[in-house]
Amino acid sequence: MRVLDARGIPYTATTYDEHGDFHTAEEAAAMLAVPLNSVYKTLVVLREADPRRRPLIVMVPASDQLDLKALASAVGEKKLRMATQREAEQITGMNAGGISVLGLKNLAAFGVYIDERARKLETIHISAGERGTELALRTADLIAISGARYVPATT
Repeated sequence: MRVLDARGIPYTATTYDEHGDFHTAEEAAAMLAVPLNSVYKTLVVLREADPRRRPLIVMVPASDQLDLKALASAVGEKKLRMATQREAEQITGMNAGGISVLGLKNLAAFGVYIDERARKLETIHISAGERGTELALRTADLIAISGARYVPATT
């Protein structure tokens, strides 16, 4: 939220879970009273050939599964793999379930991508950097601030 405030980007923050309990995407969308396809999860993906190279941050609809083959093809890699929960938390400095592209300390250290279906959304819902708190903001603003590139990333 500090990043958005500093740039004067309008958003709405909603805390839907005071206790930080884990919820499915469907439950989160229901608690937020928003369409499931507008809630995006943020995933950490590593390059199989050299996991020390720039990790990828990939935002996909919470209702769908990441397609690693489609993503690899889109970013010019032979093979990618999901980071383990531990790796994702170490790489981002955030807890799984609350990882947010806007909370990354060094955004330039990541390749940032978003599923191409986000193009159709005026408003997108992403994690605010902690479990149970979501941000609603214009998709165009998220793309501008994160530098995310649109790619086919889901099945």
